[in-house]
Amino acid sequence: MAKTIKVGIVGGTGYTGVELLRLLALHPHVEIVAITSRSEAGMPVAQMFPNLRGHLDIAFSQPDAKLLAECDLVFFATPNGTAMKLVPELLETGTRVVDLAADFRLQDEAEWQHWYGEKHACPDLLKQAVYGLPEVNRAQLTTANLVANPGCYPTAVQLGFLPLIEAGLVDCQHLIADTKSGVSGAGRGANVGTLLSETSESMKAYGVAGHRHWPEIRQGLSLMSKDKIGLTFVPHLTPMIRGIHATLYARLKSNPDDLQKMYETRYENEPFVDVMPAGSHPETRSVKGANHCRLAVHVPPSGDTVVVLSVIDNLVKGAAGQAVQNMNIMFGFDEDAGLKIIGLVP
Repeated sequence: MAKTIKVGIVGGTGYTGVELLRLLALHPHVEIVAITSRSEAGMPVAQMFPNLRGHLDIAFSQPDAKLLAECDLVFFATPNGTAMKLVPELLETGTRVVDLAADFRLQDEAEWQHWYGEKHACPDLLKQAVYGLPEVNRAQLTTANLVANPGCYPTAVQLGFLPLIEAGLVDCQHLIADTKSGVSGAGRGANVGTLLSETSESMKAYGVAGHRHWPEIRQGLSLMSKDKIGLTFVPHLTPMIRGIHATLYARLKSNPDDLQKMYETRYENEPFVDVMPAGSHPETRSVKGANHCRLAVHVPPSGDTVVVLSVIDNLVKGAAGQAVQNMNIMFGFDEDAGLKIIGLVP
């Protein structure tokens, strides 16, 4: 019988934090011993998040290094730049870490500093961290002490392009990712740009001149192709709460035998990637609340371009669900433990 591990969450009041709580509260092998929030210390978690009433009897607390060091695993659901200041001390005590922010996603220190605007606190750990995309790095995750949980856009985009790049079928210098996200991707903080009256019945692109997920996606795709890639990445904000839809374009270098079969074969043993039947158009609502990525591959009439459609829930497979999936692999649990959730329709 699998053991129970002690888990702490640093930063439990945001959307990824409460999503972690929702998933871990029912996990068969997890005991949540700490949920930190400097501003809400002392408040019962279920008071802030009534959906957890009856499932979680714990209050927010001030960050306590000693208590966190007693955990087997600590999740950081904090703003970028927070985890890197605390992770080295935790690793020294033997506590394993999954960071849901971007502190360890990029391997190059200078590039991290360029995109995140500050000096990295522990650059020596950047190359030690395992990038937590299980479909690519499952073997490394089994022994990882520090996991960089991927971003939401990068998860949808990389899983969509992966089979094509591995097979060497496309021109990696001209990849295009046209992506859409729900407003929860912007976080829980008050922001005029994500007010209902600002986002409802409207859609807009943003970050076209440069988005922090671009170097992360480029890094991942370059490692897949073992060469530099050219990527145009355009994110959009859409009037929905959860979900990411990525429409991916690539130029074929040759006529493939059967792209549908290739995708089905690549992902046939992946518990959280669903390759839909030929001609399908996956919907974001089909993965709402679930840890699945649904894919469909198309070749339009022109014949020289392949189009891949990829949908995920940005808070689950794009954040907290993938973090739990990584935890399961790290500790030898069933990979789908705590994640056997069906998407919510309607």
